[in-house]
Amino acid sequence: MTADTILLVGHGSREKSGNDEIERFAAQWRECHPQWRTELCFIEFADVEVEQGLELAAKDSRRVIVVPLILNAAGHVNIEIPSHIARARQRHPGVRFDYAPHLGVCEPVLAILKRQLRQCMQALDMPDPAGTGIVLLGRGSSSREANGEMARMARWLFEEGEHELVDLAFTGIAWPRLERVVQRQAQLGMRQIVVLPYYLFTGTLIQRIGRQVEHLRSQYPQLRFALGSYFGFEPEIAQLLAERVGGLLRGTEHAVPVSDEAAQWQGHHHGPGHGHDHARAHEHHEHHDQHGHAQHGH
Repeated sequence: MTADTILLVGHGSREKSGNDEIERFAAQWRECHPQWRTELCFIEFADVEVEQGLELAAKDSRRVIVVPLILNAAGHVNIEIPSHIARARQRHPGVRFDYAPHLGVCEPVLAILKRQLRQCMQALDMPDPAGTGIVLLGRGSSSREANGEMARMARWLFEEGEHELVDLAFTGIAWPRLERVVQRQAQLGMRQIVVLPYYLFTGTLIQRIGRQVEHLRSQYPQLRFALGSYFGFEPEIAQLLAERVGGLLRGTEHAVPVSDEAAQWQGHHHGPGHGHDHARAHEHHEHHDQHGHAQHGH
C-alpha cells in the first residue's frame, strides 16, 4: 500500500510534441522526487485522461494529490477536474483525494516573465523600454476569472519595469487579438514590440503564434519584434508545484475544496456560465488543442 500518490494533470494537445513535453516534465519530476509515486494524465487528446488517471493513482494508495498543470482558473480547473475528483471519491471511499491549486498569478510565474522579457530586450540590443511595447499573449477564455488573472499578471509586469505599454492579447475566445494590439502600439509610437506567450507547453497554438509574429514582421517593417517562449521547463514551475505538494502532505497548505455536488456535472468541457453559440464553440474547440490553459485556462 502506497501512502501518497501525486497525479499530474496536463491539458493535452493534438500536437504530439506538446504531450511529449509534458511526459518529459513528468519524467524529470519523478527523478527529482523519487520519494513520491507520481502518475500522469491529460484532460483531453491523450490515451490516459483524468478518469483513468484517478483510477491509476487510487490503486494501492491511501491519498491522491491531484496537481493541475494549468496556468489560469477556468472550466477545466473549476468544473471539470473537480467533477472527476468527486466521482473518484464515490468509487474509492477509502482513499483521500486532495486537489492542489492551479499555478495562478504568483511571484514564480512573474519571475519567468521578467526573465523572458530581459532575454527579448537583449535580443533587441537593449532598446529604450519606453519605446518598446509588451504584449502578454494568452489563450483566451470565456471565463472572466481566467482573463482577469492574465490582466493581473500584465499589471504586475508593468509595475516591475519601465515599459509604458504592457497590453493583453488572446489567441482565441477573448479579445483583443495580437494583430489589433500591435496596430495600436504602432500607432502610439512603439518602435519595438516584445510578445510574451502565456503558455506552459508547446502545441499548435505556439506554432501559430510563431507564424503570426512572422506575418507582423512583414506587415510592420518599421518595427522590430522579439518573441518569448512558453514556460514548461523553467525551474520555477517545478519548484512551485513541489512546494504546494509538500505543503499538502505536511498539512501546512489547504487543498482546494471539492463538493460532493461536483460529481453531478456531466458536460465534457462546458459547465454553468460557459455556453457558446455555434461559431464560438467551434473556435473554442479549435483552441483546446494545447496546454497552457484557454477556455480552460491553460
